[in-house]
Amino acid sequence: MGVTRTPRAKWIEEGLRALAAGGPEAVRIESLAQALGVSKGGFYGYFRNRGVLLDEMLDTWEREVSEAVIEQVESGGGDGRTRLDRLFTIVAALDGPVTGTPVDLAIRDWARRDESVAERLRRTDNRRMEYLRSLFGDFCPDEDDVEVRCLVAFSLRIGTHLIAADHAGRTRAEVMELTRTWLLR
Repeated sequence: MGVTRTPRAKWIEEGLRALAAGGPEAVRIESLAQALGVSKGGFYGYFRNRGVLLDEMLDTWEREVSEAVIEQVESGGGDGRTRLDRLFTIVAALDGPVTGTPVDLAIRDWARRDESVAERLRRTDNRRMEYLRSLFGDFCPDEDDVEVRCLVAFSLRIGTHLIAADHAGRTRAEVMELTRTWLLR
């Protein structure tokens, strides 16, 4: 009977968890192996070194927060408002180890100190904004209006978790629903 290997995706997922918890410095082969309950030897069956793992973690994050989400939204069809509504629902539910806000924020922080990560982040954010423009542009004829709506929607996705303010007798969920309605008007 052969030895069962820990799947490559598990190493990447655990690396993203470590990144979210402690930044890129927390992504250590020994720590990941321990968290997975395996020896670190299995790591080298998939990755030449830690740098390769970090690149694949970023590749996975980039694909999951942009192209995979876009494919999911597009698969349901509909006009721009319908697809935006679907996008907002999908994005609100993204809280996995690859797509959650803690990973997104950790990558943003890392990008401040690493130009190659900053380039990936810029590319991913540009892809996300480009997609938002295409959806808002479907029903907003004014390019300025489209750009403002895109920035507000995207800023909410990134920043709402950083805001601790109360909302004058409303819950955050109620304000987010009001914002969603406003954006889709």
